Amino acid sequence: MKEKGFNRRDFLTVGTGVAAAGLLGVPPADATGQQPTSRVVLVRSKNVLDEEGRPDADELHRMLNQAVAALFEEDDASAAWRRMISASDVVGIKSNVWSHLPTPPSLEDAIRSEVLTVGVNPENISVDDRGVRTNPVFQRATAIINTRPMRTHHWAGLGTSLKNLIMFVPRPADYHGDACASLGAVWRLPEVDGKVRLNVLVMLTPQFHGVGPHSYSPRYVWPYGGLIVGTDPVAVDATGARIIQAKRDLFFGEPRPIAPPPHHIAIAGERYGLGVSDPDRIDLVRLGWMDEALI
Repeated sequence: MKEKGFNRRDFLTVGTGVAAAGLLGVPPADATGQQPTSRVVLVRSKNVLDEEGRPDADELHRMLNQAVAALFEEDDASAAWRRMISASDVVGIKSNVWSHLPTPPSLEDAIRSEVLTVGVNPENISVDDRGVRTNPVFQRATAIINTRPMRTHHWAGLGTSLKNLIMFVPRPADYHGDACASLGAVWRLPEVDGKVRLNVLVMLTPQFHGVGPHSYSPRYVWPYGGLIVGTDPVAVDATGARIIQAKRDLFFGEPRPIAPPPHHIAIAGERYGLGVSDPDRIDLVRLGWMDEALI
């Protein structure tokens, strides 16, 4: 039997037709009949990585601020950060520590620096991944900034912004069924519901192929030099998925669908109301170096 992959139909639809989509929680059309859209920023730099793929901290920080300013249509990144975070917030920065492709510490530092600049008390800021359920700052967090590298994933098809919050549940394996289709439910838990102010999907050296659990090979990463930033995790992840799929097709010289299909992205929007996955409803802003952007 041929393994099912990820295609446009999987990407855009879950359920059966318009009626099912309405029951699953697709955001309602506005008064003009138009479906809502989400703004996503892709920023890239050919100077952010050295020859060994290590990020330059200053350039990465600049890229982050450029993307955040564009996301909120502000001339000054500090104004955009103040729209996201207030001095009275308690801020958890949800990172990812997977050994082969972790969130760069320099990116964690850049986010923390901006949160401090807003005026948040240092005692009210924490960076964590696997310990978020017992971390005192995350336990009382009023705001979460969510950041992780994009990679293929044995159970979910892709390791995404949506999947990055799975450490908020006591048994992550409970969400592995049906290619992690129910990941959106995690975002409706009281610990995180409505608290995620920003998603930063790291596309510096994303992994586009893997075989088996925890699979990693330098052969299947490449120096893309990018970040995808947005407030809508579904739109952020859908944009990253399109880039990964394009890279797979280019590398293998033929269509090579992501397997298992990362349908948790579309389901998170349609069943759990977390955003939009349809590319036609994503306002994608491109900044910086766009050679071989694949999107």
